[in-house]
Amino acid sequence: MTATPHPLPIEPVLPALRDALRTTGAAVLQAPPGAGKTTRVPLALLEELWLGGRRIVMLEPRRLAARAAAHRMAQTLGEQPGGTVGYRIRHETRVGPGTRVEVVTEGVLTRMLQADPALEAAALVIFDEFHERSIHADLGLALTLQSRTVLRDDLRILVMSATLDGGPVAALLGGAPIVTSEGRSYPVVTRYVPPRAGTRVEAAVASVVRSALDEEQGDVLAFLPGAGEIRRTQALLEGAPADVIPLHGTLSQDLQDRAIRASPPGRRKVVLASSIAETSLTIDGVCVVVDGGLARVPRYSPRSGMTRLATVRVSRASADQRRGRAGRQGPGVCYRLWSAPEDAALLLRSPPEILEADLAPLALNLAAAGVPDAGELAWLDPPPDAAVAEARALLAELGALDKGGRITPHGRRLTRFSLHPRLAHMVVRGRALGAETLACELAALLTERDVLRRHENPFEADLGLRLDILRGSVRRADVDREALRRVRAEVRACRDAGRGPAQAGGTAAVSPGLLLAFAYPDRIAQHRPGVGGRFLLRNGQGASLQPQALTREAYLVAAELDGRRPESGIFLAAALTLEEIETHFADEIVAEDILAWDDATRAVIARRRRRLGALVLKETTLRDPDSDAVARVLIERVRREGVDRLPWSESGRRTRARLAFLHRLDADWPDVSDEALAADLDAWLGSRVGGLRCLDDLGRIDLGELLLDRIPWDRRAALDDWAPTHVQVPSGSRILVDYTDPAAPVLAVRLQELFGLRETPAVGRGRVPLTLHLLSPARRPVQVTRDLAGFWRTTYFEVRKDLKGRYPRHHWPDDPLEAEPTRHTKRRGPGGT
Repeated sequence: MTATPHPLPIEPVLPALRDALRTTGAAVLQAPPGAGKTTRVPLALLEELWLGGRRIVMLEPRRLAARAAAHRMAQTLGEQPGGTVGYRIRHETRVGPGTRVEVVTEGVLTRMLQADPALEAAALVIFDEFHERSIHADLGLALTLQSRTVLRDDLRILVMSATLDGGPVAALLGGAPIVTSEGRSYPVVTRYVPPRAGTRVEAAVASVVRSALDEEQGDVLAFLPGAGEIRRTQALLEGAPADVIPLHGTLSQDLQDRAIRASPPGRRKVVLASSIAETSLTIDGVCVVVDGGLARVPRYSPRSGMTRLATVRVSRASADQRRGRAGRQGPGVCYRLWSAPEDAALLLRSPPEILEADLAPLALNLAAAGVPDAGELAWLDPPPDAAVAEARALLAELGALDKGGRITPHGRRLTRFSLHPRLAHMVVRGRALGAETLACELAALLTERDVLRRHENPFEADLGLRLDILRGSVRRADVDREALRRVRAEVRACRDAGRGPAQAGGTAAVSPGLLLAFAYPDRIAQHRPGVGGRFLLRNGQGASLQPQALTREAYLVAAELDGRRPESGIFLAAALTLEEIETHFADEIVAEDILAWDDATRAVIARRRRRLGALVLKETTLRDPDSDAVARVLIERVRREGVDRLPWSESGRRTRARLAFLHRLDADWPDVSDEALAADLDAWLGSRVGGLRCLDDLGRIDLGELLLDRIPWDRRAALDDWAPTHVQVPSGSRILVDYTDPAAPVLAVRLQELFGLRETPAVGRGRVPLTLHLLSPARRPVQVTRDLAGFWRTTYFEVRKDLKGRYPRHHWPDDPLEAEPTRHTKRRGPGGT
């Protein structure tokens, strides 16, 4: 049945591989690039008896590689794809009833396992280029292992890789044999040509390519991070003595095939490729590799819930794969655009995608496969628990999972689409509103590369403009035609996946912003007051938009952000109205009464608020708030500001000071310190603030009386006995006692009113002598003492001399103990006596 292919380096190990699969049902094949594992191994196994007429399913990580592998194998058999060898990739299927080898991409295998967990039509599943460790490959292997364990013990598994350490994979497969091919490679000279600081990768690659065309023979393969850099490098190489051909995943099949094919006689070519050309593909005629040393990979941020492409340094494994491209068909040269010391510092391998990716698609696929817990499966690297939990929370929010974590009918509908669950949810909701076409257009625009070349207009974020371009109603010079073609193809595939024609009519009432809100409910954004272009997202994070028409919108939905702090930049968005939010997210809007403290008025403000997450949609004054709730806010403010900041009246402060004095004498008296009163604020103040709104209102409450209320009635009578408010002095005056310092209460009295008093007055039932502030006739202090008798004996006479000079008309007796005390400051009667 099979034709005899040209001998390849993989041939010597094929008997060992056949034996391993026949006896153990699993194997790991390690073979370097160019050994022929991708195109030779499946054909070499077609005659195995254990196939039993069933198919070989081979998983390829990229669409271009899957299609190229199928074409190469079919060509070996003298056939076209769709015969013995076929392929099934996104939006394209070439499989017939006689197909024995089916090459699929990773998402296709997942859907095959969901539709038929036992994979009844397959006898062998091959995972090619497994070292790339995509999340789909890890999931596909985990589900295939489950099928083999639970449903199909005869299902065979082969994992193939060029650079992966086979030991852990073999252990995962239950101790499978490792078959190693030495391969055949030609010598490759490595040259390090680090560019000058500040040189863009496009300019550096273009310069080295021109040098290589002058100095070396054969075609050139240059690696760049992505389509934008490839396009700019192509422009820099205009006029080069070779055909300059781009190669990346978003090109059409014809353009991709042109890059792979051998050059016409007498012509040289330069292939400018992304990482797509690292493995699987053989590009005929390549003898020179120029490696820019960069790759573009998705990076997911759990903090922002967003995935964005990041440009990173390649790993050691990737750099070696790229270098090997120069030695597949003969001796070659590899130019590395970095230094030898930098080369030594490269990471050995890139981290597996499953450890860093957005796991929402994985979680949905697991639920669709009836796996509620990822821990039930055998993984080479288990998905992180926190990331799985976040993904399941999103799916529950989208209605794809029920409260028990099981897939819902709505979730099943989402699996029909080759889209992220967010976008699939948007399409299903859009279909229900009669806007399936619009939803598919949006999904396609967000799935494929931007139809506008962002390096020419990086700040244009309006998705409405892109819809106009897609529909042909707007024409612009900065449109990426290839991206536009792919978007239109994706729209058609999306509508086909929806099972039926789009519903006509009704789309005028459905805006792009509303549909986007279904996909990104957490990214509904509200314009912030003040400087234009600043928004608050529903999830509480900030975002900003460069000046454009969208910055004037009150609400919008941010479909793409960069995840930076403190505010993410908005790259793609569409306007949304408050009416749309109120109508379609009514069950998620929370109505609440808000009581808060206002520093300006020093009062409690009451608002009735309608809120969607962190967004306040409407707020009105609440005229009759719950008095208990107001009291709680007021009490909490008092606690924060401190009890001493209350509007104490003079009498209240005096009462508090008297109680502090008594507590110092006897701990059975209440503690009225700031700390104690704050700790017990609800008990002594809380019941009296009902109906009050501001701190100044507390001035209407006799705070001192509230403190007295804390004293039992049987002790109230003793208060004046222990801490009298006034003390009567010999002149008959009742003088106020100042208890501000509880350790030393003060009596401020004019000296003349104490004539005849021998002992210092005391409080606390005589236990604490008062600190006497003896005053002049003008009520100025002349002496402070707690020993009145000693003052009369000694200091009085010095004070008398000074006072007599300053107040000559006043009576200053020689013997104050025998003199008559007086409230009056001047002598009375004849002679002033």
